[in-house]
Formats: sequence, C-alpha cells, structure tokens
Amino acid sequence: MGSSAECDRDRFFTWEEVQRHCTRSDRWLVIRRKVYNISDFSKRHPGGARVIGHYAGQDATDAFTAFHIDKTLVNKYLKSLLIGELAPDQPSLESWKSKPATDDFRELRALVERTNLLKPNKLFFAGLLVHLLLLDAAAWLTLWYFGTSLVPFLISTALLAIVQAQGGWLQHDFGHLSVFSKSKWNHLVHKFIIGHLKVGHTGAPASWWNHLHFQHHAKPNCFRKDPDINMHPIFFVLGKKLSVEASGAKISSRLLNTLTASLAGLLETVKVGKQKKKYMPYQYQHKYFFLIGPPALLPLYFQWYIFYFAVQRRQWVDLAWMVSFYIRISLTYIPLLGIQGFLIMLFLVRFVESNWFVWVTQMNHIPMMIDHDQKEDWLTMQLHATCNVHQSLFNDWFTGHLNFQIEHHLFPTMPRHNFHKVAPLVRSLCSKHGLEYQSKPLFTAFADIVHSLKDSGELWLDAYLHK
Repeated sequence: MGSSAECDRDRFFTWEEVQRHCTRSDRWLVIRRKVYNISDFSKRHPGGARVIGHYAGQDATDAFTAFHIDKTLVNKYLKSLLIGELAPDQPSLESWKSKPATDDFRELRALVERTNLLKPNKLFFAGLLVHLLLLDAAAWLTLWYFGTSLVPFLISTALLAIVQAQGGWLQHDFGHLSVFSKSKWNHLVHKFIIGHLKVGHTGAPASWWNHLHFQHHAKPNCFRKDPDINMHPIFFVLGKKLSVEASGAKISSRLLNTLTASLAGLLETVKVGKQKKKYMPYQYQHKYFFLIGPPALLPLYFQWYIFYFAVQRRQWVDLAWMVSFYIRISLTYIPLLGIQGFLIMLFLVRFVESNWFVWVTQMNHIPMMIDHDQKEDWLTMQLHATCNVHQSLFNDWFTGHLNFQIEHHLFPTMPRHNFHKVAPLVRSLCSKHGLEYQSKPLFTAFADIVHSLKDSGELWLDAYLHK
C-alpha cells in the first residue's frame, strides 16, 4: 500500500477547486497540469513570497518556465509540494485564457531553446563591463589630470552618470540570470555591480531589486501585484479604468513600505474618480510628473529606502556591498574635490541617472493597459502591458536593449543581444492571434508617458466631478 503522500498525489482537482485556494495562508497553483500546494513554501521561495503568491489559484506554467534557468534543481522543490493534478476532463488552462495563443507561444519558446537564443555571448557582457570600468576610470582621470575647474568637473560628472546608468542596465542582465548558466554566478556579479560599482540606486541591495523586479515581470501593470505602479493612487492615477473606478483596495503596510515612510500611518480604503478621492491634483499630474518623477526618484526616495530595506530584511551581505561603494567613491573623489564638491557631483550624477532611468523604464509600460489582475495568458498579458521602441544602435545602447521590452518580458532570461533575433517571430505570433505589437520612436515613447498621464488625469477629474 502506498503512503498517504503518494495517495494525495493521485488526487484529481477541478479548476474551481484550485481557484478557491488563493488567499495569503492557503495557496495552490498549477504547473503543466500538476497541482501544487505552495502555502508554506511561498514563505521560503528564493524569489520572495509575493511573486509566487501572485499566481495562487492560477496556471503558472509559463511564468515558471520563464523565470527558472535550472529546471532540474527547481523540480526537486516541486516534488514535495505536489498534491495532485487536474482531472482528465479539465482543460490545461483556465477557460478564459486563449489556448491557441498559449500553445503557439510554447512552441515558440521550444524553438527559442532549440536554436540557443537563450545562450549568452559572454564576450558581449564582458565588453559591456570593461567599457563601464574604462569610463569610470576616465571620470577620475579627467579630474586628476585636468584639475577641478568647471569644464573638467562637468565632463567627469557626465562620464560618471553614464557609468551609473549603463551599470543599471548591466546589473539588470545579471539580475535576470541572463549571463551565466548557474544562478549563483549571476547573483554574485549582480551584487558586485548593483552594490559596489553603481551609485544609481545609491548602491542598492540586490535582494531589494529581486524582491520588486520579479513581481513586475510576473504581473506587469497589475494593480497591487506590480510594485512599479504602486504610485497609484497616492501620487498619480494610472490607466483608464483605475482612474475612474473605485479600486476597492486597502493600502497595506507592505505597499507603504514601497512608497514613503511619511505615509506609514495611512491605512484606509483607496477609491478614486467615482468615489471622490483626491490625494493629489491628478488633472495636473502630467505636469508635476516632471518634478516628482524623473528628477526625484533616485536622489530622494532611493536615497534612504534601500538602507531601510536592507536593515529591515537583515540583508547584511547586501549592506556590506553598499557600504563598500561609499567607501570607494569617497576615497576616490573627496581627495580631489573636497567634501562639498564631492556631494555636488554625487547629487548631479544621481539627478541625471534618475531622469535617464525613469524615462526609459516607464516609456514601455505607463502608456499601456493598467488594471487589476485579469489573469490573462502569458502572451496576452505581456503584450497588453508592454511596448517596444524602434531598434537603432543608439536606442539599443541608451536603453540597455529595453527598447525590446516585449521580447524581454516574454523571455526574461534571454540575453539582450538576442532580442532582435526573436522579435520577428514574436511579431508574427502576435499578428496571428490579433494582439497589437506596438513599436514606436524613442521620443514618441517619452511623449506617450506624458500623454497617458494627462488622459488618465482628465478621466479622473471627469469622474470626480460628474459621476
């Protein structure tokens, strides 16, 4: 007679049963028709409890495939979580998802794997790192050789700002496990770049980046699941639907931790538009975006929050990397500039990088559909939430290949130098299934951020005043 665990694994479930297990303390999900109970494991999940919890009660097959590069290792964890499978009469996907689109996307994924498009060119990434180190050295040498007058100071500041912005794109590659075949090597270099080489996120902890960024990829533009849109509705109203309707959601302490400590006491029902809620003059948000968005994010918000995160989560290794950055940058520039000159340079670098970072990262998402989780299939969800910017040598470099945001979201572990190769196949797949594949010029993408904020602000005002 088999064990009780083995008997449990022979159980069959309906989608209705699976979907009932979607609370914080009771979570099931489906991967390749197998049903897993992740209620306890989600707390130990290396990617964080939230990213896996966002798929509670849902099929997570494509998200699971997209995020994990070592399937053999991960499958060992899954065995202990297996409680059964979908009944033979149950479809492989929830009834509202597109099975033809999902099947075709999985065929494309198999083709990508067979043709080695997930295999990185390590010389490409080595070249990126070397060019950052050379620019970093050039920034210091400019001051050392030419002195600290205005022109050398500005040249050095510009070089250092480029290093920090480009370092942000490079740490993004390692954070997505796109460079090495082993996760531990990606994590190690990621910690070095984001914690020691960079100043852009104020020498941010890698654990903080992972905690937030993978949630964004798992459920892009989904309110309460994508941290990148947590500024709704405190600072901005986003999306046509959310700007008008009542969200019916509470601002929890977890959400506040990703906003600002000054809001820590605000725990109330968030309703906008029709419910006459007004935290900001949203009809002007396309204007004050230029004040509290790109210029302020890195110099002000990230300045303190990343240290708070590292200490709160007891990420002492990350904290040590961050401290090492400040030691290095201080010893490098204070002898040349003095404390005052050094602080001015540091602020200017952060100011430039903050604008660079925000415009590039938001141009692909803010103008797109923003809503509560509609539980769409992987292909449809990513196409609704992302768009591309036209390819060019400058656009590729300036955005760290995030101009290929669609391909990056569909294949988050794909090395960026292969995005242009898979793009025609993705475009063809979208055309087949009637999904809009948006690609636009760089400055049009920037302008669309402002236009979308203006539109959603006007929708909020109309609902606020008249509905």
